[in-house]
Amino acid sequence: MASSAPPVPVQWLTDSEQRAWRSFITGSRRLLEQLDQDLKAQGVTHDDYGVLVALSESPDDRLRMAELADLSVESRSRLSHHIGRLETRGLVARQSCPDDRRGSFAVLTPEGRATIEAIAPHHVTGVREYFLDQVSSEELATIANVFARIDGALGPSADCLGEQCPGTGGPAAAE
Repeated sequence: MASSAPPVPVQWLTDSEQRAWRSFITGSRRLLEQLDQDLKAQGVTHDDYGVLVALSESPDDRLRMAELADLSVESRSRLSHHIGRLETRGLVARQSCPDDRRGSFAVLTPEGRATIEAIAPHHVTGVREYFLDQVSSEELATIANVFARIDGALGPSADCLGEQCPGTGGPAAAE
């Protein structure tokens, strides 16, 4: 995403905006750090867990690397290294894509499936304790709506994964 010069004059945050922004930053960092610590005690990082979940929820336990990069919010290069580390541990394997020799799939192995099934109950307990138990159902709906909107504005367009995306000059899912 290209950055542009800030508007002149800069519209500084109001006190209430500043409080909300700083609360979001510190609260989300603490939440993710605590969840990561809990997962590390189970032998995986939060990023590992995200990849394993994405694969476990996909058809045939596999995803194209480009789609997995978008879902896990990792660059394709970083994901390639990440998958290499998970391969070394026997949790994930790579398969070539028969329709596109440049493309490849990340595939959850039986050991990866067993790992995610063993760890998920611990993780869900932490998510409930550290996050869900701290918000009302109305707040939860607001949080979901706000972050879905932010993800839609900043994330890749789900409508063009694997297809020609407008303005890109190439396929969205090229490996």
